[in-house]
Amino acid sequence: MKLKGNLMSGAKLAMSVLRLNKYIKPLERARESGDTDEERRIIAELSSAWINDVIEIFDMDLDIKGRENIPEGPCVFVANHQGYADVPAMLKALEGHATGFIAKEEFKPVPLLAPWIERVRGLFIPTQRGDTRESLRVINEGVEIINKGFSMAIYPEGKRSWGPVMDELKAGSFKLATKAKVPVVPITIDGTYRMFEEHERITKGQSAKITIHPPIETAGMSRAEQAELHTRVEEIIRSALPNNGYESETE
Repeated sequence: MKLKGNLMSGAKLAMSVLRLNKYIKPLERARESGDTDEERRIIAELSSAWINDVIEIFDMDLDIKGRENIPEGPCVFVANHQGYADVPAMLKALEGHATGFIAKEEFKPVPLLAPWIERVRGLFIPTQRGDTRESLRVINEGVEIINKGFSMAIYPEGKRSWGPVMDELKAGSFKLATKAKVPVVPITIDGTYRMFEEHERITKGQSAKITIHPPIETAGMSRAEQAELHTRVEEIIRSALPNNGYESETE
């Protein structure tokens, strides 16, 4: 990572997170009292405050389509994963909708950021192969959160693609929706890698497109339909990417 050009923007980003501290006590009170309606309201409000800070700091230009496809109730948002800017870009697209993220376990030690992932009902999932039991525990915890009325977002590629080429989606991630019997909402992210990954430094003034596709109901799905769900969603997400998210033959 190139530090030059990142330090000032990084400091501004840290300050944007610190400004959220005023929400900590109200959020804790709502959670402790079991007032999930109030908790969702606060999460939606603080998420909006943070993402608008981030968009201003990095001068992000987001073209968002399909907001009418966001269900009123809880659901699982499934997106491709191009870069670090995916989270603020998705939160802007889902503004007003309380959404927790399934984040990689590597983010758990990150100061400032990690506590907020947990405060907004996000979870950390292991990325080491073979840790099936822990991954299943996290998925089951996510189902419990969804059953309380919160939505979750997940990137089933498992890692950033660092560009427009999309990897295959992991089937296990979709248990989050099928176990909770809530809709899956495919989301295509196109261009966020230009904000950092393309040159390995924060690059302001970049644009990205976010396409929210129609939801797919999972309640009543047969096992065969569930087994094919990751392929179906992958095709939908790819449909809004240049070259369907595959490498160009000329590259």
